[in-house]
Amino acid sequence: MPPKRQPDQSAPATVSATGVAYEGPERGRDPRAQAGEFLTTPNGVRIPDTDHSLKAGRRGPVLLEDFHLREKIMHFDHERIPERVVHARGAGAHGVFTAYGNAAGVTRAAVLAEEGLETPVFVRFSTVLGSRGSADTVRDTRGFATKFYTKEGTWDLVGNNMPVFFIQDAIKFPDIIHAGKPHPDREIPQAQSAHDTFWDFVTLHTEATHHTIWNMSDRGIPRSYRTMEGFGIHTFRLVNADGETSLVKFHWKPKLGVHSLIWEEAQIAAGVDPDFHRRDLADAIEAGAYPEWELGIQVMPDNAEETFEGIDLLDPTKIVPEELCPVQRIGKLVLTGNPTNYFAETEQVAFHTGHLVPGIEGTNDPLLQGRNFSYLDTQLSRLGGPNFTQIPINRPHAPVNDNSRDGFHQHGIHEGVVAYKPNGIDGDAPAVADAAHGGYVNVPREVEGEVVRGAPASFDDHFSHAALFYASLSADEQKHVAEAYTFELGKVYEQAIKERALTVLAKIDTGLCRAVAEGLGLPAPEGTPVEHLAPSPALAQVTGESYPIEGRLVGVVAGPGADIAGVTALREALEAEGAMTKLIAPTGGELSRDGATEVVERTFVTARSIEFDAVVVAGGAPQDKDVKSVVLLLESYRQLKAIGAWGDGADVLTATGIDVDGPGVLTADSAGALAGDLIAAMGRHRVWERAPLVTASQVPPAA
Repeated sequence: MPPKRQPDQSAPATVSATGVAYEGPERGRDPRAQAGEFLTTPNGVRIPDTDHSLKAGRRGPVLLEDFHLREKIMHFDHERIPERVVHARGAGAHGVFTAYGNAAGVTRAAVLAEEGLETPVFVRFSTVLGSRGSADTVRDTRGFATKFYTKEGTWDLVGNNMPVFFIQDAIKFPDIIHAGKPHPDREIPQAQSAHDTFWDFVTLHTEATHHTIWNMSDRGIPRSYRTMEGFGIHTFRLVNADGETSLVKFHWKPKLGVHSLIWEEAQIAAGVDPDFHRRDLADAIEAGAYPEWELGIQVMPDNAEETFEGIDLLDPTKIVPEELCPVQRIGKLVLTGNPTNYFAETEQVAFHTGHLVPGIEGTNDPLLQGRNFSYLDTQLSRLGGPNFTQIPINRPHAPVNDNSRDGFHQHGIHEGVVAYKPNGIDGDAPAVADAAHGGYVNVPREVEGEVVRGAPASFDDHFSHAALFYASLSADEQKHVAEAYTFELGKVYEQAIKERALTVLAKIDTGLCRAVAEGLGLPAPEGTPVEHLAPSPALAQVTGESYPIEGRLVGVVAGPGADIAGVTALREALEAEGAMTKLIAPTGGELSRDGATEVVERTFVTARSIEFDAVVVAGGAPQDKDVKSVVLLLESYRQLKAIGAWGDGADVLTATGIDVDGPGVLTADSAGALAGDLIAAMGRHRVWERAPLVTASQVPPAA
């Protein structure tokens, strides 16, 4: 575990998942919690022996009357519930959302409108395609689902780290997931889209083009959940206290900026640390580097056409560029607590796009309306029945009186004989609430039209927004997109699918199409790229902007003769900025010199480049080259990370083949002098100036 920092006293406190105060012998304790000094059965009967079955004689048969054996085995046999069909691989955290209050003009939802109101939340991040046992760092869309336990009921904002989706209508959701999942004959490849069925579908069903190019970009392999944007995907309708409406899109903006992994890092991490993202999230929270996002909205007029600047707001494969409609920040999310139990919280949490509160409504987006059915239906299979909202992690923090009864896993003990309305026996209780009493009253709107299976003509544009996205990226990001397409299509066996994919790329960008065709050894088809809106700089990750380094990790390579006082000084300077260090040495234990001592946290055997955001060689480090330390330094150099050294530590870099005068290679006489430059370099995430000098297959030029 990382070293703990004293938490910021101003940070919001983590809220219990249950929200229940128990007035019993153990005041304040949830009666469903596991507690007590002695081992018991599920019914609370204390057990004297849990190592031996009850037998007829020590060598005799096991007796059916052994209720403890049967209960223990029965529960073990049913410990696993069906995993999610999609988003099975996930990680979660508790936190608090604080409203700025500036959204009161567009919504009466207290969670967004009341200045300073703190609402407890639980957030679950996930991949889409892989099973629960798959790796975190695969190329895939990431889920970003937030459950707000508001005083008006539960609101679920169920989004992704990409603002668009593969399909425009939910009726095609089984098709895209069947195409993306492992082939049914061999159940491979796991958690990957680099195979025939996926590319067969998305090249025939070209409305998937925009989402596909986001997946092929660096957004498909985020550096951390903490450095992901989140999007509500759909257009929602907000209603203010006067009944006025606006159409909005939701955005999560990370405090640490939007950063991604290099492809080589993602591949290494999948083998070395398949839990890379969940470990990063948990360790950051444990260390007090609480992840933060601001919630923003793009506010657009609620016109009859439900369009904005010619963009169909009901089409989930389209975006509204931020340059056309700026994102207004309306609140802050801070994650402050790790789950106590993964299954009880992260696995059992149930999200639903239809969980809305007064002041927030859906729209006619056909994907959203289908999701409203799918999410609810899914819980019946996964969580065993209709009472899944009574599971502590799903339980609302607002009073519930729904007249529902019975069913699997009913925890409530209902009193009286009335469970219907109207009733005369119980004074017609419970009462219904109008808008003045906080009731969820939909804004009246006209609905008309012929009953038809179809879509608006505007849904036929499948390429202009994909072209807009690609044109908005930096040159380095565009290069990564071409490499991703080349890799993925290179895994496809059917020649016709590759050729069809190239015809799609020809409609996006001629240079992209040619680069991928060259990589595949195929001719680039003729094609004229579509016209698109002006590039949106907000879509590029590589901007040169600097961000806080909270939760970042620096590896410090040191040997028996290292300047330990310098190591301590560097660690303290980085910790003042919220970053952490790990000392890397040939063997474990401690390193001491001149009365200063530091604990070795990684050895050359256990350290790998993917763990660190920068690597520094301490002064006084040994000059002999250990092959594993060489690999660590060269990988970090190739992955465009800041490399540093002080004193004669620079000689180690030179001996490794790293040019100490090259971009992003920082040297100084002392650790203190190095710290400032290192912090600045880490704030830019990567040394993009080094990119032309290296590829994944090259070593850096010798000094």
